[in-house]
This record gives sequence, C-alpha cells and structure tokens, in this order.
Amino acid sequence: MLRSMYAGISGMKNFQTKLDVIGNNIANVNTTGYKKANVTFQDLMSQTTTGAQGATATRGGVNATQVGLGSQLGTISNIHTQGFQQVTNNPLDLTIEGDGMFVLQEQGGTTYYTRAGNFYLDDNGAIVNPNGLYLQGANGNITIPTDAQSFSIQTDGTINYIDAAGATQEAGQITLASFSNPAGLVKDGSNLYLDSPNAGYNGTVTPEQNGAASIISGSLEMSNVDLSEEFTEMITAQRGFQANTRIITTSDEILQELVNLKR
Repeated sequence: MLRSMYAGISGMKNFQTKLDVIGNNIANVNTTGYKKANVTFQDLMSQTTTGAQGATATRGGVNATQVGLGSQLGTISNIHTQGFQQVTNNPLDLTIEGDGMFVLQEQGGTTYYTRAGNFYLDDNGAIVNPNGLYLQGANGNITIPTDAQSFSIQTDGTINYIDAAGATQEAGQITLASFSNPAGLVKDGSNLYLDSPNAGYNGTVTPEQNGAASIISGSLEMSNVDLSEEFTEMITAQRGFQANTRIITTSDEILQELVNLKR
C-alpha cells in the first residue's frame, strides 16, 4: 500500500487531537485559574532507501535518501502564564500575583494545588474551596472564629480578624507551593492539580518573602486562554486535517488506477 495513505492517517489523528485540546481551551475560557494547553507534533521514523556515503579519493559524499512515514503526537503542555485579574470585592476571592499555587488538603488526606482562589467559609469558620478542601497555611488549616466581626487578608497572606471584644487577632498565614516546572503538574479536574515526579516541588514559601508572589484579596485570576489565538489555531488545525484527508483521497485514486490497469 502507499506510504502516503498511512502518513495522511497519522496526520488526521494528530490534528484531531489538536482540535480536542483547542476545544477544551475554548470551553474553559472563563474558568477561574485555568491554564491553557498547547500541542506539538513530531515526525515518525523515516524509511531509508539509500544510505549516506562519505567522500572517497575519486568521488564526493552522498546524502541519505529517506521517505518520512507521517507524524506523531509530541507533547501536550500546560502553559502557566498569568491570567488577567477580575475584581470581585469579595475578601475570600484571592489572586496569586506571581509564581506559586495555593495548597489544599483533605483532612488527613490527599494534597492538591490550584490557582483558582475562590474560597468560602464553612459552618466551622474554616476557609475551603468549592469542593470542601481546606486552604493550608503555615500551621495547617486556617479557621476564622464564627463570632468574628470582620476579617481581612493581607498581600503577604496574613489573615486578621476582629474578635467579639473588638480586638485584632491573627487567624493564620497562607503559604504557597513552589514548583520549578509547574507544567509538570497533573490536572485532576475541578481546577485542581496533583504533584508529579517532573513538577520539581520545592516546598512551601511565604508570600512576599525572598521574591515570592503576593496575594491580592478581592479579585480572581481568570483563564489565560486567548480566544483570538485559539480560533487561529483552530483554523490551521482544520485546514491541516483537510489536507491530510486530501492525501488519502489522492492515494485512493492512484490505487484505483492500478486496479483499473487489468481492464
């Protein structure tokens, strides 16, 4: 069979994957803390019909003759650039300005990481995310007494509140997880990430210390998806898919001509 037909099939599969990723990016254009994904391709092995030859005393060198056998999926990378800030004026809506991730934890269970800073107070006054995971501070879960009159969150992550007697108290300080390669984190759904061997976890850091990121209260970091870029990529992926279908159609016509030689 023609090698071009199999090359076209591999191209169609790859562009379908690219369209899947683009569709997911567009679907999450308004998702809090979402980080867009990017697809790259690689060529498959090439069939060598003539090997390379070095120069001799009487004749110069000859390059190898190779025919490519299509393409394959290279990477699907998460791009952790900063998303734009949306002001909400809700003190429990937090934006990380810089690198780092919020640390969330089930009680005595799995640790998660996120850039989505939409938090709430549960019935015990603990700060939790929409899934009920506890926001972690320097001393574990952060809890604001239920009889507190008001509270505020500083840019260094310190949470202060006014108690029933009118005195200012500190509820705790938010810490951020540091990763040398945040693109290596594994998406777990619900705006959550899990650590992986390639994420380069460097432990937790205190906001605004030693160049660490700051925390902005009253705003949310939105998705970093650029719709104009995604639509452009979608058009090129669609055209690439169409071109590969044309390769298959043309290869099929050639095979049909070979079959018709018998007549």
